[in-house]
Amino acid sequence: MGRIRVDLHFPSESRDTDMEWTGGNLASGSTHLLPDSSMLFVLFQLGKDRYALPAREVVEVIPLVHIRKILKAPKGVAGILSYRGSPIPAIDISEMALDKPADMRLSTRIIVVQYDLGEKQKQLVGLIAERTTQILRRELSDFYNPGLSVADAPYLGSVTKDERGLIQRIELVKLLSDAIRDLLFPRSIERAQ
Repeated sequence: MGRIRVDLHFPSESRDTDMEWTGGNLASGSTHLLPDSSMLFVLFQLGKDRYALPAREVVEVIPLVHIRKILKAPKGVAGILSYRGSPIPAIDISEMALDKPADMRLSTRIIVVQYDLGEKQKQLVGLIAERTTQILRRELSDFYNPGLSVADAPYLGSVTKDERGLIQRIELVKLLSDAIRDLLFPRSIERAQ
């Protein structure tokens, strides 16, 4: 296995237009070959800062769709959305991290991910994220420990940089607190016990 083939499509007119991630390939476009040690990351913003989510954890990036609110849900739990005919939970990363809901703009997307519940169990989750319009390719060795960890944000990982500044990696498995996991996936937890 010397190379991995990935199809990429980047909008030529505007950075805030369509980008779609489908089953491991970005929707039609030019083909790029990546060395085995390279990884793709989906970029998004929280406030003015940029963050990266490993693309291998992403199922699809979709436009912001109608989300049914869950009454009295904890901060960051936006509600439920219909993904390919099945209900999945929606998490507003901006509300979770910054205490303010994501801005409703064209570049605010839902990143559908496979959230690892442990013991070989995975669950689809939609992450609402602002300015989800770019893909970044990096070697794992391009990321460095920032030398700082925040107890209330254990999902903040290592950092890398590009010409626009720093980009911090999000550790998906640490994104949801135990209380939110218990609320969203009660049957999965009961089966594991």
